[in-house]
Amino acid sequence: MLIPRRDIGVLADQIHMAKQKIVFTNGCFDILHAGHVRYLKNAKCFGDVLIIGLNSDKSVRALKGMGRPVNGEQDRVEVLGALKPVDYVVLFDDETAESLIEEIEPDIYVKGGDYTLDTLPEAKVVESYGGETKLIPLVPGRSSTNIINRIKACK
Repeated sequence: MLIPRRDIGVLADQIHMAKQKIVFTNGCFDILHAGHVRYLKNAKCFGDVLIIGLNSDKSVRALKGMGRPVNGEQDRVEVLGALKPVDYVVLFDDETAESLIEEIEPDIYVKGGDYTLDTLPEAKVVESYGGETKLIPLVPGRSSTNIINRIKACK
């Protein structure tokens, strides 16, 4: 379910008051593939409520370039929201999820194994309030960029 950015803090407070553990992850999730699905299933295992911070079209362009995203933010919200492990999706415009994490204060922050705690600015925010960052191994060969490159090679 899509939660407006302005309402995410209130939702997070309600979840915390209910003594449920919030798991948070973020990303572009442009072309959804098996690697994403496995990642989200694994992330959900760390807690009760999985919230995804979804990069807006504007922030995806800033991160990935003018040809991206392939799928617009509303389509990406709809697809992610239909996945069983996903409880909430919130769009954000920033290049990092630091301010979103400050507002939500998830118990567990999850990212893919292509990051390290040293290269992940959000990890410092999570550590500042006593949360935990978990890195999940990537599924080899599964990425939106790989899919795009395979499509281009077929032309």
